[in-house]
Amino acid sequence: MSSSSAAPTPRRGDKAQAAAAKPPMRDALVAAAFQLFLERGYEQTTVDDIVALAGVGRRSFFRYFPSKEDVVFPDHERCLADMTEFLAAGDDGDEPVGRVCDAARLVLRMYAENPTFSVQRYRLTKKVPGLRAYELSVVWRYERALAEYLRGRFAGRRDGTLRADVIAAAVVAAHNNALRSWLRSDGQGDADTTVDHALGYVRSAFGDPPACPGPGGERPEDVVVVVSRRGAPLWRVVQEIETTLGRD
Repeated sequence: MSSSSAAPTPRRGDKAQAAAAKPPMRDALVAAAFQLFLERGYEQTTVDDIVALAGVGRRSFFRYFPSKEDVVFPDHERCLADMTEFLAAGDDGDEPVGRVCDAARLVLRMYAENPTFSVQRYRLTKKVPGLRAYELSVVWRYERALAEYLRGRFAGRRDGTLRADVIAAAVVAAHNNALRSWLRSDGQGDADTTVDHALGYVRSAFGDPPACPGPGGERPEDVVVVVSRRGAPLWRVVQEIETTLGRD
């Protein structure tokens, strides 16, 4: 028997298992990029360095990421699409401010899925002015999506556009304040509780107050008080009541 026998041919199941263990190319590029950013610094790392470490070509990199900045924020496009879809799936029965607050929580969920990566990105973004500018452009796109939804819900109301834009900006500000607080703590603590607390300010300031259930779980009937001039005709009193109730 020869001492230099050939290596056994991998079975089909072994190949499938190896392929499953290997991260997708997109994830491999992100991992390689952040490894180099931490070791060398963002400015000192080139796209060629990233693809060399990931073991792929430049064409593969640009198939997934238009620029080096995009590899730092690989999940925002998906999250923005999820937010837009979530808002579009709502109906007229949804309380608008509550709906946009729930939409903002999708962004939190994206960060909370991988706290280690999120904290690393936060630290990197703080150091690189170009990345801070890029992040601001991403935040503006989230705010615009929220504002467009609210504009549709407030269409026809007095100052509807202004109200929509102010609420969208408030939601983003409250969410980001809480998110950065969580990131500064290295991703420790309950991020959901922190963000819920911040968004609670927005809902209390702009949202419709929930009706309090009456005895037996029934909602109380609306009580309307109208002050009218003595001797006013009945049609005038009815008109004032309808105006108070917001009817056309």
